[in-house]
Amino acid sequence: MQVTTERQNVSFPDTFVLVGFSDHPWLEMPLFGVLLTSYIFTMIGNSSIIVLSLVEPRLQTPMYFFLDNLSLLDLCVTCTIVPLLVNLWGPEKTVASWSCIAQAYLFHWTSCTESALLAVMAFDRYVAICCPLRYVLIMHLWACVWLAAVCWASGLANSLVQATLTLYLTLCAKNTLDHFFCEVPALIKLACSDTTTNDLSLALGAIPFGIVSPLTVLISYIFIARAVLKLPSAEGRRKALSTCTSHLLVVTMYFGPGMYTYLQPPGNNTQFEFLSLFYCVFTPLIYTLRNKDVKEAWKKVLASQSKGISLKGQ
Repeated sequence: MQVTTERQNVSFPDTFVLVGFSDHPWLEMPLFGVLLTSYIFTMIGNSSIIVLSLVEPRLQTPMYFFLDNLSLLDLCVTCTIVPLLVNLWGPEKTVASWSCIAQAYLFHWTSCTESALLAVMAFDRYVAICCPLRYVLIMHLWACVWLAAVCWASGLANSLVQATLTLYLTLCAKNTLDHFFCEVPALIKLACSDTTTNDLSLALGAIPFGIVSPLTVLISYIFIARAVLKLPSAEGRRKALSTCTSHLLVVTMYFGPGMYTYLQPPGNNTQFEFLSLFYCVFTPLIYTLRNKDVKEAWKKVLASQSKGISLKGQ
């Protein structure tokens, strides 16, 4: 029992020190303000998308069903890395070991699920634009539920594999994490034991989420572009593309930095804190800021509320 306890102490320390942006102390307070504002807008915006899609019949479509799942994922990601704000606020940069491990599991789950979901959303846009007459038949309710369930389950499975393998690494009391939150690649870099299995597992896990998913998005948009270019009117092309712009922005800001972070060579010590901000902090804001349907639904709800108040006043 004594040996086991000592091994556990050597393998995983009680606390981790998150270096984060300590190398740029002048940046911490401005970044705290930017991130706090981003978190507030993310929480309000994504929560409103979920609520409005439940009460507004016009938003009860397959596209918004998947957008609800994406909003829920963005809320989970935001809540998962909220400790970043505490890290930026004061000199205390430590996080408990159990909290770090939980964060690694949850973030890997949500990020993998979001990767798969973005591919499904691209397929949904492909069917809507390239096969409009069969859209209702293909993207029926149970098909949408099944696709969303596969995204969540596959993300969970990959998270359990990657984070659990990381948990069994020997860190030799190393506890300084060169990142602003606990992420699997950053934890692997602390290991003093052989990480071949972890690196291979991470590379294999990146195939469906870092290669197949963006490739599915790319192929879907190639077919979408061909279909849009064949439309006779410029107005029709504009309307078709308008349903894809937000998704394209999310895909670009999510897959670009994410693929660089997870597919870089294991020995590469390049800091990726700034790149990570894109896919875990700023990306959740895009649909909130650019979604015209949600803005119109809010106007409709607020107008009906103000009308009800005025009628009560009479």
